[in-house]
Amino acid sequence: MAENENAEGTLSGIEKAAILLLSLTEQDAASIIRHLEPKQVQKVGQAMTSLTDLSQERVAAVHSSFIEEIQQYTSIGMGSEDFVRNALVAALGEDKANNLVDQIISGGASRGLEALKWMDPRQVASIILNEHPQIQTIVLSYLEPEQSAEILTQFAERDALDLVMRIATLEEVQPAALKELNEIMEKQFAGQSGAQAAKIGGLKAAADIMNYMDKTMEAALMEQIEQNDEDMASQIQDLMFVFDNLADVDDRGIQAILRDVPQEALQKALKGAEEGLREKMFANMSSRAAEMLRDDLEAMGPIRVADVETAQKEILSVARRLADSGEIMLGGGGADEFL
Repeated sequence: MAENENAEGTLSGIEKAAILLLSLTEQDAASIIRHLEPKQVQKVGQAMTSLTDLSQERVAAVHSSFIEEIQQYTSIGMGSEDFVRNALVAALGEDKANNLVDQIISGGASRGLEALKWMDPRQVASIILNEHPQIQTIVLSYLEPEQSAEILTQFAERDALDLVMRIATLEEVQPAALKELNEIMEKQFAGQSGAQAAKIGGLKAAADIMNYMDKTMEAALMEQIEQNDEDMASQIQDLMFVFDNLADVDDRGIQAILRDVPQEALQKALKGAEEGLREKMFANMSSRAAEMLRDDLEAMGPIRVADVETAQKEILSVARRLADSGEIMLGGGGADEFL
């Protein structure tokens, strides 16, 4: 295992996935990519085109590591959507089963929304720009926070503020609102209608979206939210996780993040980081890696603030993904720590 880790070197999780896909036939790789989210497809695709001069040893190490990890899992759950659909069709007939499966698997009425995930944020903004704010709120709550944050940049600041506050107070979408949304989606993508309420939105959704905004827009919106509803602003701030908060992540969590972060992104992100966070990162690397990174930071010339923020958001995305999968905990220990 140690030999594999050495051979894999500083490859990120995305790069390892790219190596695995490049090792397959085009047909097999396409079958896997079909199950990825739009952002994942974009990142893996970029990694696949940029990987060059990989030694056979590193490729073999990635293969070996993947095999070791996959052996920990069973095949239960794989292809479960097809299993559920086929079983219900056999039991209920195709018409009843298809309607029920759409509600079970897609939460009802989400096919049109799924299509929006694959669109450029500016294109999505143009589609919903003139719709009722309630419709805009549902769409933004459903999409990935990063995409929604980019969409909001296409709105006037006053309208963006209104939408963030609506998202924060949204808990359940009523059938009438879903029906209206379905009608819009049907016109755009020939989607199917449904009338089942769905739980989306809320304070966490608003916080996640604001995490992906640039700092200027985020600060302006937060100031206005405070003026309108101080309690809401406080709750959103509590749920937001910014780059400096990584200082509160325990050492094991930092090490997990570092394993999945590209070296270039880490270097740019730390260029604009507080000294305490830098030292925490250095402390969780090998002495040689920390020394090399220190030297690189000292030798680095001026860098645009926008590039620093982009790199920091990339690292935060890794941290959130690891937290969502239960591999790390964001925030410190203390009262919330498990023994």
